[in-house]
Amino acid sequence: MKSIWLDCDPGHDDATAILLSLHSLNVHLLGISTVHGNASAENTNNNAARCLYAFAAAEYIRVCPGASKPLLRPERHDPEIHGVDGLGGVEGLPPASSPEVRARLVANGESIPALEGMAKAVRMKWKGGMGRKLTIVSTGPMTNIALFVSVYPELVQCIEEFVFMGGGVGIGNRSASAEFNILCDPEAAQIVLDLPVKKTMIPLNVTHTAIVTHAIHSALLDPHAPLSPFGALPAPATHLRYMLSTLINFFTESYKSTFGFTDGPPLHDALTIAYVAAPELFTCRRFRVDVELSGTHTAGETVVDVWNYRACDDSWGRNGRNCMVAEKVDVSFTDSFHVERRY
Repeated sequence: MKSIWLDCDPGHDDATAILLSLHSLNVHLLGISTVHGNASAENTNNNAARCLYAFAAAEYIRVCPGASKPLLRPERHDPEIHGVDGLGGVEGLPPASSPEVRARLVANGESIPALEGMAKAVRMKWKGGMGRKLTIVSTGPMTNIALFVSVYPELVQCIEEFVFMGGGVGIGNRSASAEFNILCDPEAAQIVLDLPVKKTMIPLNVTHTAIVTHAIHSALLDPHAPLSPFGALPAPATHLRYMLSTLINFFTESYKSTFGFTDGPPLHDALTIAYVAAPELFTCRRFRVDVELSGTHTAGETVVDVWNYRACDDSWGRNGRNCMVAEKVDVSFTDSFHVERRY
């Protein structure tokens, strides 16, 4: 079982990543930090706490608030895709003002900042070299992670792997060439890519193949209902399934109107947890990856050296082939991916 820390900006697909991180049998979630991105830092923080409560997270898991803006650039959000508060159209989640949700935002009456929470989790797991390393998963801009490794460089050796949803090989989604998470804070992404630790990138090329089709949406609502690729959706079997359905509905309409996806929306961020829990589902190759920082038209683009033009050593750091890049995922994983069915 892999122990992970999840850094996220919920966000509809981040919510599904939180769900999987809590209830995948091969994953042990130690904590969550939030960051600016799909919505403001205040909204992403509240949304993560709402999800922890709704998804029956262990009470020790708290949300640690992180950066409210990128390292250098103006902050940007994505209300066109996620609504103003980051979880537009979602019904059935408790409000951020409820006592149960507020309890997820504090520990012993105080909020724990993202960097402090991450450092505590890493040290607790590493135990001065007597324990195990931690995997850090990012499903939003990587501002918190860049700050963490800068403030606590001595803890970098305690990280087994950084897994992030972001970037694309030759494609973008919020500019002609850049994916949203990287575009929000390209300098932070480059800092992470330069670290001498294994990184795995789950790019748009792969996430765009993981579509919540009508049949999958139907099974989400009621796993015992007859499968129908085009018919009416069944009634939800539980309140939680109804909530998740409203999440998918909003995301479906956003991706149809903005990107022309007609078969359903892609669940980008959930694939990071799928990779940690079942890496055999993914085909990956190791490349040199950098982020374009100054291009007039290409800022935020992930530059993947697929033809090995740059001379690199075998390290994971600034002079090496620094990143595993996912090229394919087995989207028929429904029967093989082990998630506890408690809902």
